[in-house]
Amino acid sequence: MIREKPSSKEEARHFVKGYSGGCAVVVGSVVVTNLSTGSRKQGWDKSEVYFHDIPDEVIDRLIDDGVTLNVAGGLMLEHPLTAHFVDTVIGTPDGVMGLSKSLTQKLLEESLQS
Repeated sequence: MIREKPSSKEEARHFVKGYSGGCAVVVGSVVVTNLSTGSRKQGWDKSEVYFHDIPDEVIDRLIDDGVTLNVAGGLMLEHPLTAHFVDTVIGTPDGVMGLSKSLTQKLLEESLQS
């Protein structure tokens, strides 16, 4: 399921409850174009986040905070209320946040070599 920013507090609550005790997968892509040569390099990155159970009280505080309505998927990995309930990240935190630094660096280097 692809999740954008929640459109309401109810949808945000549904998203976060769905992560509780489960997993979220984030897929991102990067395209780099060398404007001097026209060479284009592209790639994608996948990260998985596994969560402990998130208590309803914490979900209520996240919803009241309002941040859940401003981010895709309704949850910020680095939010102080969320961080304690992250069990494992397979991949990179920056990939979860939206832009894999290592993939971007790799593609930039490749585009400069071609």
